[in-house]
Amino acid sequence: MRIKSTLIASLLVFSIAGCAVGPDFKPPAAPSVSGYTAEPLTNTAATANVVGGDAQRFVAGAALSGDWWTLFRSKALNELIERALANNHDLKAAQAALSQARENVLALRGAYYPSLGADFSGSRQRQAASLAPVPANNALVYELFTPQLNISYVPDVFGLNRRTVESLQAQAQTVRFQMLATYTTLTSNVVVTAIQASAIDAQIDATRQLIALNSHALEILNYQLHKGYASGVDVAAQESQLAQVAATLPPLIKQTEQLHHLLAVLTGRFPNEAPTDTLELSSLKLPTELPVTMPSQLVAQRPDVRQAQENLHAASAQIGIAVANRLPNITLTADAGSTALAISQVFSSGTGFWGLAADVSAPIFEGGKLLHQERAAKAAYTQAAEQYRSTVLTAVQNVADTLTALQQDAEGLKAAAAAEHAATTSLDLAQRQVRDGYAGDLALLSAEQAYQQARLNLIQAQASRYADTAALFQALGGSWWGRAELTGTTHGN
Repeated sequence: MRIKSTLIASLLVFSIAGCAVGPDFKPPAAPSVSGYTAEPLTNTAATANVVGGDAQRFVAGAALSGDWWTLFRSKALNELIERALANNHDLKAAQAALSQARENVLALRGAYYPSLGADFSGSRQRQAASLAPVPANNALVYELFTPQLNISYVPDVFGLNRRTVESLQAQAQTVRFQMLATYTTLTSNVVVTAIQASAIDAQIDATRQLIALNSHALEILNYQLHKGYASGVDVAAQESQLAQVAATLPPLIKQTEQLHHLLAVLTGRFPNEAPTDTLELSSLKLPTELPVTMPSQLVAQRPDVRQAQENLHAASAQIGIAVANRLPNITLTADAGSTALAISQVFSSGTGFWGLAADVSAPIFEGGKLLHQERAAKAAYTQAAEQYRSTVLTAVQNVADTLTALQQDAEGLKAAAAAEHAATTSLDLAQRQVRDGYAGDLALLSAEQAYQQARLNLIQAQASRYADTAALFQALGGSWWGRAELTGTTHGN
């Protein structure tokens, strides 16, 4: 008995102190680059007296706001975001998947401990008289009651259980960062969709005014054709221009309807329940201080990069699992209980029994299966490492592209504002000339058409600045770490 106890204790100690075979995972080194673009970042161009025309300054290393969308200073936009976070079904599904993954990890941790089971059996039976009776009292008809406990333990000598739990933990972290990616995509999609819907609504208004102006011009030309002041060529040209402008309206209406439907779905509603109140571009405040985290910090913030890192971690643990499967496996079992012919005699003297057993099994020949499984695990690790590097490069590219877009958006807005200002001046002069009798209605209509077209271009340029500003926050990771309900841990974990 002492020998058995010593053996069991030794195995327990060995299983605790035993090494886990396979590589110990080390997170990849952060990128060594210090910037995103070849040229140093400078403040964007400013355009005075224009909505969205403020200069934007890039602040290297500054922290991102947890609720970055509030920087646009729009109550309507904030309400859309909060509604989406509360009701979006994709986000809820991702959160449920995370709960499932965490529970699976906790379930597998039970393999670290012995399993204990209880059993009770009761039977009544009759033995054939030609056979020796089983009970000691030689009764042919008897009852048998057997309560017992069963204990089983698999010492984790080579770390199979530890590597398995490690792999599941990494997979759970992968699911976690999938959820955070869903959150980041959702918030940015709501902001960009609301901005685009507002811009399209403004373009529809400008386009309808253009159609009205071209229709009026066609009426004047038809009148002049009737009086002999204009030719059929002039009328045909104006009809063509009117048709071209009118043809741009249905796609805009289709686009705005689809954007409003998308907003409804993002906020957990059906398309016919889309919010009726529209967001005005003029109600948005363009953020002027834009944080730009370094690439070394970006890899700790971007959910897709962190997800790729956890995939790499899980692949590393799988190598240890494959190696452990080629090594011996030890199983310890014990059982104890009582067997009696009457329920009242259970646990009485002389009815008890117990047993101890140890089993060691090891694979000897598997036709090369285990060896090739280990090689496959190593190849999967190499694949995950390359995918991680690719994800990092793509993340840095996203930030670089967005920074470049913001610089050029500012230049584009400046040019569009100058064109709109020139068209406004031209329209003002045409109105004076018509009033003073120096020009006809067609000249005025032409100036009004040029003004409306310049207005369309200005709206598009304004929307691009707002949308790309939101895209920068998404490219930098979306600041999920700034919301306690999404972390539950410290930053970077």
